[in-house]
Amino acid sequence: MSQPLVYAVAAMVCYGLSDFVYKQAAGAGIRADHFLMAQGWFFFPLVVVYALATRTLVLDPAALWGSLAGAFLFVGFYYFIRSLTAGSISTNASIFRLNFIVTVLLVVAFLDEPLTPNKIAGLAFALLATWLLVGGGVSADRKPSDARSRSLIQVAVATLAFGASNFFHTVGLRHGAVPETLAVGQAALFMPLATVLVYLADRKLRPPPVTFRYSAMAAVLLLGATIFLLRSVAGGQASVLVPITQMGFIIAALLGILVLREPVTARKAIGLVAALAALAALAAT
Repeated sequence: MSQPLVYAVAAMVCYGLSDFVYKQAAGAGIRADHFLMAQGWFFFPLVVVYALATRTLVLDPAALWGSLAGAFLFVGFYYFIRSLTAGSISTNASIFRLNFIVTVLLVVAFLDEPLTPNKIAGLAFALLATWLLVGGGVSADRKPSDARSRSLIQVAVATLAFGASNFFHTVGLRHGAVPETLAVGQAALFMPLATVLVYLADRKLRPPPVTFRYSAMAAVLLLGATIFLLRSVAGGQASVLVPITQMGFIIAALLGILVLREPVTARKAIGLVAALAALAALAAT
């Protein structure tokens, strides 16, 4: 297994674990905007200290692509959260998790990465696994049609923005930026944007104390996910590696079964098999 692929799988695991933490935080009643703000407060100093300790904080104009990625990342999370107000979480989460398709299309179109049969097969299996494991139905959504339409527009914007953020990271890497410096650039813009959002909503910055317990864990996991993702793409093709990193829902599904004792349905079992087929196809590219 090549080193970029190892990094991609490690990022996938970290993303899956962070999704599990986020699910537990939501179950504890923590507001999503509070969670993102506190997560940003932890993530920013962590990534700066890590970059300084590893001597990978290199000031370079190419690192501004990381800040641009941070802005799009914020837009992605913000509109995804907004979309859940009127939309079905199973439907909207399914759409949002397809953000890797946006990244693949952009890198193929603008960075001339080839679209091979293995990539097409891997992406097809990934789409199937996402739909099976996350949801895919709209039957639970009983909101008025106008609210539902607005929700779908918001999650579409979120998906495009999140996929674009990984593309901008890729562009920064191709221009010579150091992965850790890109991560610092991302956090330098994400944290103040998330903080301003909460202040505009609450006119204060006092999330419930329990928020920090979950957001600290998520920040550590996302630090690993971000560094592994960037290290992976720095050494390989984004059209192969980004989809692998974004399949953390496999880990979340397994944790749900093993830790939360969620039932193993035929749909979940087929979804996990499809996810493994996607990983195998992409890894063989």
